[in-house]
Order: sequence, then structure tokens, then C-alpha cells
Amino acid sequence: MRAFIFPGQGSQSVGMGKALAEASATAREVFAEVDEALGQHLFRLMSEGPADDLLLTENAQPAIMANAIATLRVAEKEGGIRLADKADYVAGHSLGEYTALCAAGALDLSTTARLLKLRGRAMQAAVPVGEGAMAALLGTDLEKAQLIAGAAVDAILAEGGAELICTVANDNDPSQVVISGHRLAIEKAIALAKDLGAKRAVLLPVSAPFHCPLMQPAAEAMEAALLDADLRAPLVPVFANVDAVAVADPGAIRHLLVQQVTGMVRWRESVLAMHAAGVAHFVEFGGKVLGPMVKRIAPDAETLSVITMDDIEELVKKM
Repeated sequence: MRAFIFPGQGSQSVGMGKALAEASATAREVFAEVDEALGQHLFRLMSEGPADDLLLTENAQPAIMANAIATLRVAEKEGGIRLADKADYVAGHSLGEYTALCAAGALDLSTTARLLKLRGRAMQAAVPVGEGAMAALLGTDLEKAQLIAGAAVDAILAEGGAELICTVANDNDPSQVVISGHRLAIEKAIALAKDLGAKRAVLLPVSAPFHCPLMQPAAEAMEAALLDADLRAPLVPVFANVDAVAVADPGAIRHLLVQQVTGMVRWRESVLAMHAAGVAHFVEFGGKVLGPMVKRIAPDAETLSVITMDDIEELVKKM
């Protein structure tokens, strides 16, 4: 069994998609459709930068999606790989869940681009710049990360401070967990992390504290947008970030996408659940981020990251 998987924020880089577009009319069509849907020259930004503009959440999210969908469409149209025939499940990390739904036909490309643009803007607007932060706890599992986050909140209260939010945002793999919340609480967690068993704690270069309760205004914005979106049953089930369970019902998908804005990304559990369901092969489109995570979660699984035309040719041979 096989799962097609799609990366999240942080996988963007200037030049993404450029070589693919030069080699394939199919890729160019995807980028042109996204540009038209958003009313901006997003592909030019992806190709040429500047990097600071591409890093903006409202640009990074649709850009990462467009790059992954372009890669998949080239594999489908020019490599003869039909998702419905070759994949048993799809999944994506955070915004990658929208990419997965687009890949599986639950959302059309233009709608996905507009939803991600809105999602990026709403997430950025939910918390004033500088008030929130995220940090990666390395050499740390979920239980240890929860202990560190809780200790940070308790320490601030003991010092006479207000009760702040510090919670697990991404359970990525057995050795990497990301926390999110108020900047003061995240900085306290970083300070405590080594003494509580983490190998290392790193403040992440993000513009907002994603996947924590501070994102509630963004969740409300997405709930309204998703009500108006034409969301159909996907060709294959999607493993949702929020509960790591396969879902195909459009109503359930809408509900889970709203929860996802404030909820934890259960990537480790999702991979374990897909593996337990029989998935032995994971194909990542548009990035080389999730494949290494999958190997740390399920060492006996086979992974392939598909970005270039050469990668697509290799995928065709393996299918």
C-alpha cells in the first residue's frame, strides 16, 4: 500500500518550481492558475524572491501547495501516474493537508490557493507580531515536550507572572516536537529544556504561534471560508492532522480543518496509523522534509521525495 504525502511551511525556498516549469507545460499551467486565482505574481516570487516576501505566511502557504501540486500533476499527466490508482491514502503536514485534499480532488486548485492565502493572513493577524513564538525541541518525544511546556507555564506563574499559553504544536517524529504559544512562555521553555531532558531547543523563525489556542480568531475565519467552499469527497481517504484518522466525508473534513488551526499536528501518529493500515511506501511531493521524518517514525517504510523531473522519472520506474 502507498500514501502520497505533502509538506508544510518551512519547505519554501527561492527558486522552487522554476526548473519544473521550464521543463513542463503542465507545471506552468498549475502556477498560472494559482497566480490567476490569487491575483498576484506568486510564481515570480517563488522563482526570483525576495526570500523575505516568500517567507510571509500568506505567500509561503499557497506557494508550497502550488509547487507540490505542480509536481504531482506532471507525474500524473506526463508520467501516467494516477493518484486514484497508485495511492491508498493522502496526508499533509499542516497546510499540506489542504494540498493533499487538492491532490485527491476534494478541492479544486483555485479554491485551495484562495483558502491558503486566507489561512495565512488570518494566522498572521491572530496574534500581534512579537507576542507569540514557536520552538523546536530536539531529542524530545511528545511526553517530554508536554512536560517542558507545562513546566514553563508553572515557572512563570511561580514568578508572579500571568498564566500564558505554551503547548505542543507539532508532534513531528520521536525526536522532534515543536511547541507554540506566548513568546515569554516559549523562551522560558527553551531555558528549561536541557535540564528537563531535551538535547536542544531552538527558537523557530516564524511570524506567528501556529497550532495553539492563540490561533482561535484564524480558526473562526477558516470556519466561515470553508462553509462557502465546494469541498467534495476525496478520491482516497485523507489522514487528518488533528486525530490521525482516515476521513473521506466532506462534512467531517471541514470540521477537522477548522480544528487543525488551533490543534496539534499529529504527524507521528498519522504515519504510525498509515503504517499500521498497511502503507509500506510513502511518496512526498514538492519537498524533502517529510520523508526523513517518516523514516524516523517507521524505519522499515520506503520513502521517496519527488521534486525534480529526474525524481518524477524515478517514481515512474518504481510504479
